[in-house]
Amino acid sequence: MLQLLGSLLILLTTVIYRLWIHDLRRFPGPKLAAVSRIPYLWQGYNGNLVAWVSQQHERYGEIVRIAPYELSFTKPEGWDEIYGHATRGRKQTQKDLRFHNDKTMGVVRDIVRANDVDHARYRRNFSHAFSERALNAQNPLIMKYVDLLIFKLKKIALSPDPRVDIVRWYNFTSFDIMSDLTFGDPLGLLESEEYDEFVVLMFASVKAEMMQMVSRYLKWLKPIAKMLITQEAIEKRKNHYDFLRRSVDKRLARHNPRPDIWGLVIEATGEKKMNLEEMYANSKSIMLGGTETSATSLSGITYLLLTNPVAYKTLVEEVRSTFPSEQDITSTKLQQMPYLNACVEEALRMYPPVPGGLPRIVPPEGRAVCGEWIPGDVVVSVHQYSTYRNPKNFKDPNSFRPERWLKDPDFAADRRDALQPFSTGPRNCVGMNLAYHEIRLILARVMWNFDMTLCPGSENFLDQKVYLLWDKGPLVVELKQRKT
Repeated sequence: MLQLLGSLLILLTTVIYRLWIHDLRRFPGPKLAAVSRIPYLWQGYNGNLVAWVSQQHERYGEIVRIAPYELSFTKPEGWDEIYGHATRGRKQTQKDLRFHNDKTMGVVRDIVRANDVDHARYRRNFSHAFSERALNAQNPLIMKYVDLLIFKLKKIALSPDPRVDIVRWYNFTSFDIMSDLTFGDPLGLLESEEYDEFVVLMFASVKAEMMQMVSRYLKWLKPIAKMLITQEAIEKRKNHYDFLRRSVDKRLARHNPRPDIWGLVIEATGEKKMNLEEMYANSKSIMLGGTETSATSLSGITYLLLTNPVAYKTLVEEVRSTFPSEQDITSTKLQQMPYLNACVEEALRMYPPVPGGLPRIVPPEGRAVCGEWIPGDVVVSVHQYSTYRNPKNFKDPNSFRPERWLKDPDFAADRRDALQPFSTGPRNCVGMNLAYHEIRLILARVMWNFDMTLCPGSENFLDQKVYLLWDKGPLVVELKQRKT
């Protein structure tokens, strides 16, 4: 009885402290979320966290308390103040390793999870592989798979049933490109027209990561989570990691100069070199980041264009009038196409590849963020989806309006600096240039070759759950080869 009363007293004291005494009491948000992290984790486990946080911002404003010691922001100033470079008198924030798994493949931290020193070392290595110079050298390899994508889609367009789930084909292409750049060999998805076990496990690992995240926040759940993991799941994860290790080993054993990722990284000398375990760990992150960004963005752009006929027609006209032949489509020219690039930016705003917030921990001495003093050790983030749908940042935020990126006076008050789909600061996406190149190239080639219409059943494609990344369903379109 005394033990029960003691537990109730602790619970009551915790509730009183978090609601009425803690420094974060001045920030609005759901009362239950201020008391416990369980609402946050429950929404995340069910794939509804992005939608839930967005609802809280709509109700409470631009700074919301979404957990007892966590704040979510939608003000553009938050990007630099949370994720920016260290300056005199301002330390760099650190990643919350409860949100991100502490180690990749159980051994070392990859570039996503590394401490500042290791991250800087990784970054110097990968700068060789993701530079503009590297991208120019890699372009023939990328073009090979884009050519194969177009060849396959042409066959479908001429078949008795020209309907296709375009999400699968964007995934096939991005995985083949990234596996060749990472391992020196494609996975062969475009040829087989099917996902292999590696890709299936890659998708599954993203969902599984959400359950693991829950158990990292609620440590008492760890034994239960371990009990729920079957021997089959353990074996599949082992096979997945073994495949990554074998693939990296196979690539390194070739010793041939090639402008792929590891070929360029191993040119680095001195203290900047990565050891083998670090290469294994980073290969997984490269594969996931390099495929998910491009395929998700292309899927979103395609849907948004097909549901906005004026924008679709305008883009098709720009692409086909700019390039007399398909061979004329080059990276340099694509960067100079105003409407195509406006469509890409607008799609990244409406359907960002990483829609949630990336949590950072405020240094112990505290930090001013968006005009508010935030105590040390509080978790803070800019919530991408909510930021991009905030009417204070973008006029008519729920409409696909590419012209907002073309200096249209109707959108002169837009906070275009609010859009940071690849994050900002020292830990922004190292593969951003590659992602933009793939997105522009594939989008332009598809628009040049095909007329497309959205098929029944795909009208609500964007209504998706999120398990750190979008859980994409089919996007079925009907293809017709363009009339020349």
